[in-house]
Amino acid sequence: METRNLRKERIGVVFSNKMDKTVTVAVKWKEKHPIYGKFVNKTKKFHAHDEQNDCNIGDTVRIMETRPLSKSKRWRVIEVMERAK
Repeated sequence: METRNLRKERIGVVFSNKMDKTVTVAVKWKEKHPIYGKFVNKTKKFHAHDEQNDCNIGDTVRIMETRPLSKSKRWRVIEVMERAK
């Protein structure tokens, strides 16, 4: 029986849901500057597959790395952790 490699998971906020079955998720983290030592906010956007089209802008979601689904989609939505208010 083969074992599957561990897949990366990220938690982010849905930035856009205008595409069909696709959401743009913005993931934020803090990183220490190598020289000055100040913590800098970093953001990266990922295109994630949303099969049921149930994510809305502002939702907090967990995404998982997956095989390439299109030119820019390499992630899929696992769960909606918190709905936008």
